[in-house]
Amino acid sequence: MHVFKHIKNHKTMKERQLGRNGFQISEIGLGCWQLGGDWGNKINKKQARQILDKAVTNGINFFDTADVYGDGRSEKLIGEFFKESKADVKIATKFGRSANVFPNNYSERALRDSVDASRKRLYKDCIDLLQLHCIPIEELKKGAIFNWLRTLKKEGKILHFGASVESVEQGLICLEQEGIQSLQVIYNIFRQKLTHELLPHAYEKGVGIIVRLPMASGLLSGKFTTQTQFAETDHRNFNRDGEAFNVGETFAGLPFQIGVQLSDELKTFCPENLSLAEMSLRWILDHKAVTTVIPGASSSKQVVQNSKASNLPSLSDQLMHRLEEFYHEKIHVNIRGIY
Repeated sequence: MHVFKHIKNHKTMKERQLGRNGFQISEIGLGCWQLGGDWGNKINKKQARQILDKAVTNGINFFDTADVYGDGRSEKLIGEFFKESKADVKIATKFGRSANVFPNNYSERALRDSVDASRKRLYKDCIDLLQLHCIPIEELKKGAIFNWLRTLKKEGKILHFGASVESVEQGLICLEQEGIQSLQVIYNIFRQKLTHELLPHAYEKGVGIIVRLPMASGLLSGKFTTQTQFAETDHRNFNRDGEAFNVGETFAGLPFQIGVQLSDELKTFCPENLSLAEMSLRWILDHKAVTTVIPGASSSKQVVQNSKASNLPSLSDQLMHRLEEFYHEKIHVNIRGIY
């Protein structure tokens, strides 16, 4: 197994196995939604290359993207980087949110076409991990889509399959499916419902957990104030109340003003020498069911900061308990959307 040695802090990134019989990946991965340029400031090709390069040189060897991020742009940028650099990275992509299938027009043909297009953009004969992309619960319950995935796996077009979900209920349905390798979930200090039901069940079944939105759209960076403004095209501006898609994908479902106040309160919990962002990432990694955390990054600097969480000391049991109490007392009641 290749481990990257040229890391600035001279420590290798720790790795975990993605589910039973899965591959080893870095504890901190890279979410690549932002490379599609759908929301907020568009990242140009040079900036994207710098972000991907910095990720690899800091020991990150797991990239998460989707066919719909920038209508294939994110996959294309990753594919070109992969082809030119020959970097030893695992790439996960997704299917299920493009206009031709969502919300109720899923077919094996559409899945095949999407996978073939992704393989071409990523320069990969076999996709390391293909995930269902927050598809409607009705489709998950039908189960046919999982049979199509199993067929693609047998044919060698995908190595593993998983599902990105928006609620505990959706996750539990997916865990009943034979051969599922991973679940991708929203999980952070602001969204702890998964801790005692979904995560232990996934761990018991040998299914890996990929955590998206670890920073609750930046709230847990601790850098926002109630006056912070976002670009017109940024989902943190136009999806605050779930106008465009599931409200939980923006600020973890919290109203922005309340989220800022709660973040300020959380700063008082931080151990000495740990920022709120560092504590937030470490909190996720301190749950054994979690395989990897995939924060996005709009700059090389953010990649470096995020990668350091793997080598931070674990939080104390006392602090973990206090953060859970804080969630139950102050946070849970304010969360909106399916969960």
